[in-house]
Amino acid sequence: MWKSWIMGSTLVGSCLVASPALAEEGADAERSAYVLPSKDVDLQSSLDKILSEPPFKKLVASRSLSVALVDVAVDGQPRFAGVLENEMRYAASLPKIAVMLAVFQAFEEGRLEYTPELKQQLEAMIRRSNNRASSDLIELVGFEAIARVLQDPHYELYDEDRNGGLWVGKDYGGALGYWKRDPIHQLSHGATARQVARFFVMLDERMLVSPEASDEMKRILGKPAIRHKFVRGLSRFGNALIFRKSGTWKRWHSDAALVERGGKRYVVVALLESPEASGVLSQLVVKLDGIVAATAPK
Repeated sequence: MWKSWIMGSTLVGSCLVASPALAEEGADAERSAYVLPSKDVDLQSSLDKILSEPPFKKLVASRSLSVALVDVAVDGQPRFAGVLENEMRYAASLPKIAVMLAVFQAFEEGRLEYTPELKQQLEAMIRRSNNRASSDLIELVGFEAIARVLQDPHYELYDEDRNGGLWVGKDYGGALGYWKRDPIHQLSHGATARQVARFFVMLDERMLVSPEASDEMKRILGKPAIRHKFVRGLSRFGNALIFRKSGTWKRWHSDAALVERGGKRYVVVALLESPEASGVLSQLVVKLDGIVAATAPK
């Protein structure tokens, strides 16, 4: 099995035992995949207040900014808040997390072997957002396999009932070019804040592929080499563990992370369409870090 060979891997941060999927109201109650809980009143109120202030107010008013925040510090009792979280946007390199997930599914099913070379490619794709490594991995596993994993009932990371989600329909500058744009919005590399947040919550709960695979994917997401946006903002604290993937192309900017700091553990996702981004997202993550503890149940 691939999990018997994880060269140099050490678990970073805390690991949780998978908890049952949490039900939402309505149709979600019958879903088999993990679903986020209903919005937490206090956390949502604090998020709305932050987003009603400059520079975020204008971006939300123009529907240019989507945010999802999930406090996962209390085992099995996540608290969720979001604004325009179901808005699907072009997400540049952020959907490379979907490629990683499909590769690990192939490891689990015995279709690929986890070699030192593949480990290096995965780290390059996630930590440095290397386009060559990303395209090579897409070619290795196949667009169809990626789409199948994203739409698998166990994950539902691309869900037409939820306005889409994670999608990879084109490589990253390689020879493959376009495969298929997403069925709803015709995006080549798309995401919604909600679906990306679900990915990271499932990662934290060790529900992606297997507990061992989740641990290894979390390790790969650690030690980000590109220090902008969320990483730049959280660097002021000095003690944050950040498991992260971002994306940037022209005016489209995205960032997503599982953050562990000072007893807090939360997932934060932001998708932004604006000429100015890095500074905005750095400011945003600092403010969101503050409200997680402030609104936590006593």
